[in-house]
Amino acid sequence: MATVRQVLLPEAAQFLSSAFPAFDKVNGSNFPVARLLYDATADEAAYWHIEALNYGSGGITVDIDWYAVNATTGVVRWGVALAAITPETDTTDIETKALATEQTVDDTHLGTTSRRIMRATLTLTNLDNLAAGDEAWLRVRRIGSNGADTLSNDAALTMIRLSYSDT
Repeated sequence: MATVRQVLLPEAAQFLSSAFPAFDKVNGSNFPVARLLYDATADEAAYWHIEALNYGSGGITVDIDWYAVNATTGVVRWGVALAAITPETDTTDIETKALATEQTVDDTHLGTTSRRIMRATLTLTNLDNLAAGDEAWLRVRRIGSNGADTLSNDAALTMIRLSYSDT
C-alpha cells in the first residue's frame, strides 16, 4: 500500500467566465510566487483537470496552502468539490456533468505575520464514484460570502496537494 500524491499549482488552474480568483505572480526578494487571489467577500472558484492516477479507495486528503495578502487575523472558508468520469464506461455528457456535493473547511490565520503560509486540510469523501484512471475536475473555492469567513483581505492560494491510497 502506498500513498499517491498530486500537486496542483495556480498556473494550471482553469476558470469559468465569472466569479474566479485572479492569477497573479509577485516577484519576492529571492524568488517569484505564483498565486490565485481569492477576494474577501466573494465566492470565487478555480478548477483543475486531473487524472485519478492509481486511485485505490477511500477519501482524498486535500491540503490547500494559502496566505493572507495583508492581514494577520481571520478565518477563510474553503469549499472543495469533485466530478469524475470513467472513459468508455460513463455515458455522462462531459459539458453538463455535475460536481459532487461540496465539502468545506474553515482555516484560521495563525496571526503575527501577514503573508505567512497556512494549510487548510480536509478529507474529501464525496468522490462522485471516482475510480483509478478517471478524468476528474476539482473545484476549490473561497466562500467569502459565508459569515464564518472573516479574513478581511485576499487569500492567496499557492498550492494544492492531493493524497490518497493506491489500494
